[in-house]
Amino acid sequence: MNEPYSKINELAAKYKDYTATNLSKLVKIKSTSMNEKDVQLELKRQMEEAGFDEVKIDGLGNVIGRIGNGKRILAIDGHMDTVDVGNIDNWNTDPFSGEIKDGFVHGRGTVDQKGGPAAAVTSGKILKELGFDRDLTFYVVGSVMEEDCDGLCWKYLVEEEKLKPDFVISTEPTNLNIYRGHRGRMEIVVKFRGFSCHGSAPERGKNAIYMAAKAALEIEKLNERLISDEFLGKGTVTISEIKSGSPSLCAVADYAEFHLDRRLTWGETKESAVAQVEEIIKDMDAKIEVLYYEENAYTGLKYGMEKYYPTWKISEDHPVVVAGVNAFEGLFNKKPLVDKWTFSTNGVTINGYYGIPLIGFGPGNEVLAHAPNEKVPVSDLVAASAFYAAYAYLI
Repeated sequence: MNEPYSKINELAAKYKDYTATNLSKLVKIKSTSMNEKDVQLELKRQMEEAGFDEVKIDGLGNVIGRIGNGKRILAIDGHMDTVDVGNIDNWNTDPFSGEIKDGFVHGRGTVDQKGGPAAAVTSGKILKELGFDRDLTFYVVGSVMEEDCDGLCWKYLVEEEKLKPDFVISTEPTNLNIYRGHRGRMEIVVKFRGFSCHGSAPERGKNAIYMAAKAALEIEKLNERLISDEFLGKGTVTISEIKSGSPSLCAVADYAEFHLDRRLTWGETKESAVAQVEEIIKDMDAKIEVLYYEENAYTGLKYGMEKYYPTWKISEDHPVVVAGVNAFEGLFNKKPLVDKWTFSTNGVTINGYYGIPLIGFGPGNEVLAHAPNEKVPVSDLVAASAFYAAYAYLI
């Protein structure tokens, strides 16, 4: 049986309103990180309605839908948590309206990133209707807590659920391009210890703020000399927060700290990034801490990981990328743009930690992620639902 491109396109178009309506239902349910329970129950219902062979919710709260029972495993991943709405005055419509209007579904999470899972549910419906019989298991994962801690959900899936796919498609927004990597990141806190004294005689003490300020200027210089990768671009570092403390406002500060947002390009590691900061503070009374995330999921389970999210990229000639290009060309009769994300995704664990081959293909434009007036074209949802189904035939 050849890849049924025309039939897949036909069914994706047939289910256009079905996909848009499913997404609208998901958008109407507010689901910030650790508050995803209701949206997960709705996604589970949608998978069951679409005819998935098995649907379950794991201990962390991820929804896992399965079609088939083949030896090789393809997983389509999309996180169901969103950021909050921010200043409501910046929105022209209700962020949770889920309104379908002028060819778009509107609201928080349409792009980042409930649109991907909604399209993937339709892909499963298409595969069932086509009688998909390849030696492949097709999973759709609606994951949790990504906005709080990229990749934590997949750490749980691989290590606790023992779900380690052969291939993964992330449905984070790509504007219908094929993405094959992004920079990594890590969160670092640098803490400075001073010695307090009365503010009327500062020479008696050691001001932690002054130490932090000197280090901050060196961090600014460090950013300018970080290495670059031809595909992923330059590593960066910036101070995103600074705090200090003293016995009173009439005393020398005996404590200061700043938080570093460090973006890692290819060739940079946790060790190399920490060493660069250690060099800056080597003569100061200061210490570095790579932060650790640990929170309770909506299920009540406490789970965590270090806030180091590795850089990853897949070569353009890798079979997972080639299959994506072939599926795109077969469906849409044109060549895709093969590119990268600006931000970070669950790929940091899927490929960065576990080495699982991964590409990105998702509806919507990433510039609308975390932005007011978020909306996704219904035509993108149709294209994505066709792509995931076609990919299952090709990989």
